[in-house]
Amino acid sequence: MDVNEFDFELPERLIAQTPLLDRTASRLLALNKTTGEIKHTHFKSIIDYLNPGDTLVLNDTKVMPARLFGVKSDTGAKIEMLMLTEHENGWEVLIKPAKRVQIGTEVSFGDGKITATCVDTLEQGGRIMQLKYDGILQERLDELGLMPLPPYIKETLDDQDRYQTVYAKALGSAAAPTAGLHFTKALLNEIEAKGVNITYITLHVGLGTFRPVSVDTIEDHNMHSEYYEMTEQTAQLLNETRANGNRIISVGTTSTRTLETIADDTGHFKAQSGWTDIFIYPGYKFKAIDAMITNFHLPKSTLVMLVSSLATKEIILNAYNEAVKEEYRFFSFGDAMFIY
Repeated sequence: MDVNEFDFELPERLIAQTPLLDRTASRLLALNKTTGEIKHTHFKSIIDYLNPGDTLVLNDTKVMPARLFGVKSDTGAKIEMLMLTEHENGWEVLIKPAKRVQIGTEVSFGDGKITATCVDTLEQGGRIMQLKYDGILQERLDELGLMPLPPYIKETLDDQDRYQTVYAKALGSAAAPTAGLHFTKALLNEIEAKGVNITYITLHVGLGTFRPVSVDTIEDHNMHSEYYEMTEQTAQLLNETRANGNRIISVGTTSTRTLETIADDTGHFKAQSGWTDIFIYPGYKFKAIDAMITNFHLPKSTLVMLVSSLATKEIILNAYNEAVKEEYRFFSFGDAMFIY
């Protein structure tokens, strides 16, 4: 399948640069995945599309302030580092400019409050770095790091917490699960009061979610692995939801990928943790979810391919063209879509 089949025209002015003050004020495009019918509303109306007995699954990962600016210890050359995932032998990171950092290179951040030494090189600017610091890493990152906003966001974020969901808990992401940014605690309470179950999984967003597709044929693209967890309590609730004939609704592509990784061929869940590199594109048969809340994604991205597999490519691209026509806000700080 050709990557260009998932391209669409997107005016740059529709790329949201700043979040709305009221999280629930975002617009919502409700899309019937079978008929292609579209309705335009606002996100606070999502409650009208949720039924008692449904289970809403949210990703409770928390974004690290993992974008660091430092210098090479020997030459003083400027280096930018984005921390992605912790491994046994160090942290997997993205380095710019990568050519300046080879095995043995040391980079200093905050006048040595954190030092990072390269122990391995990976493709596309990836490196494995061993970190040294005094005290607790999170405290050093809070002091020195910035939120790793996507490169298409040019504005400075005044409130760093606006790039966190209100339920963020498990520290470890390099990017926010942005579909969840639309929820407030008050809206979640209203949803629960209606009889909708709310539960949480964890997937630490890394390179796999936002790495661009650099091949011409979808099947040739390799997804990067990301760490996930599901508790016994969540697995049991999802199994009960399925047994009762109610819907499992994922919030975001990260929740979707986690649920589809864990579910067996019969749609049964069990508590587990591990690494997933699942790549969902048209032709995939969903086992876990019935509906999904998501944002509007980049042309030719793995995320557009994922949502296209829940409906069809034609239905999704038609909805995207309608969103462009109606001037919806796109990407991380943009508007939302409910595919049901």
